[in-house]
Formats: sequence, C-alpha cells, structure tokens
Amino acid sequence: MNGRVRALWAKEIADLRLNPGVFGPALLTATISLLLPFFVAVIVPYATGERLADSGDFSVAAELLRTQPWTRDLDPEGAVQAFIFQQFLVLLVLSPVAASMSSAAFSIIGEKQARTLEPLLATPLKTSELLAAKVISAAVPGILLTTGCFVLYVLLIAAVAEPGVWLAMLTARSLGLVFIVGPLASLLGLQMAVCASSRVNDPRSAQQVGAIVLIVPVGVLQVAQLIGGIVLNAPILLGISVVLVAGNLLVLRTAISLFDRESILIRWK
Repeated sequence: MNGRVRALWAKEIADLRLNPGVFGPALLTATISLLLPFFVAVIVPYATGERLADSGDFSVAAELLRTQPWTRDLDPEGAVQAFIFQQFLVLLVLSPVAASMSSAAFSIIGEKQARTLEPLLATPLKTSELLAAKVISAAVPGILLTTGCFVLYVLLIAAVAEPGVWLAMLTARSLGLVFIVGPLASLLGLQMAVCASSRVNDPRSAQQVGAIVLIVPVGVLQVAQLIGGIVLNAPILLGISVVLVAGNLLVLRTAISLFDRESILIRWK
C-alpha cells in the first residue's frame, strides 16, 4: 500500500467513524445471526422439554452424525446441537457482506452528496488507487465484525451448549467458511456496491443491488443446508471460494471501467 492509498484509507476510516449509523444493517444482521441458532438449539428444547436428539425434525442431522468425525466424542444431544450451530455459521457470512456494502455505498455516494468527490477525482490519484483505498476501508469493518461475531459465537456455545460442542466450531470446515468464504463474499459485495454507486445517488439503491445478487443466494444456501439438500463439505467450500475469486476479479475490472473520472466530473452534480 503506497503513501497515497494509505492517506486516503485513513481519511475513509475517519469518515466512517464519524458516521457509525452506516453499520446499522450489519449490526442488525450480526445480532440475528448470533441469536437465531441459540433459539433453535437451546431455548426451544428447554421451553418444550423435548430433547433435540429425540425429535423427528432432526432426522437428517442424525444421519449426518454417523459420518462426521467431529461428533464422535459428543453425546446425541450435543451432536445435534453441533450440527445446528455449524449450519447457522452461513449466517455469519451475511454480517461482513452487509457491513461492506453499507460502508462502500456511503463512502462513494456520501462524498457525492457532500460535494467532496469531485476535488478528490481532480487529484493525481489513479483510479485503481482510489478504488483500492475505498475497498480496503470498507472491507476492514466487515472482517472485524466477522471475527468478533465468531469469537462471541464460540464463547456463547461453550457457555450454554452441551460440553464439547464449541470444539466443533473450530474445524477446518468452520474456519474456512468464516475466514475464507466470508471475506471473499464481503469483498464481492462491496465491489458490487462500488459499481452500483457509480450510477446511482442513493446508498440504499446501491445496497439493494448487492442484496439481490449476493445475500439472496447465501440465504438460499442456508435453507438448502437446513432441509438436507446440501452439505457444505471441503470440496463444495473450495468450489464456492474459486467462484468468489473469479467473481471478484470480474467485478473489479467492471468497477474500474465504470468509474470513469471525466464522466463523473461532468455528470455527478
């Protein structure tokens, strides 16, 4: 990162710190992501008095338990809890995506509305340097949010779930989903927001593009897991990662081409 990018990155971070409301959607998503699995795996069984291992609703989980090495040391109830907490890890991917899209949209459209983008575009900064600073500043909050959510998730599981269930969150599959697929999805989401921000003047419109293109497929993937239609094993996660890398490269080229400086200076008034 050269000096110009570092300086612009520091400015972007300072702007985001002065506008904490931009992280509202991400914090809401993170809260839901954390609470929902505990409601299903801990609160409902406690309230109804029916153990998860005795419920016919988790027959798919019972079949899966026989093939997964991370359940061998768990009792049936703990194994089903581990299955549920693993499935809901996909929701943690939504938190960095929401953070990235909202902060990226604010970074560009906020400057358009404040009339501070035009002077910035008139500087010697290259388009690639400008986008790099905005992308990095938007990605950092998402990555930090993912890390914080995951640490809190594991601590809460250790506190309220069956003994040993929290160790199932530290498998290669879980860590790869949170720290590889999550950041790649976050990067793709924020680059989509950058592309949309180059053509619209409303941050919500830019975020909606990312929501339709990226968050909806993640939601479909979550539902497919819960009904047993798909199991996110290592080969599938690797394939998803490859697709996300290719998508990031494609969207990056698109973002650079859409971010035409002369056109922006003329039309964005």
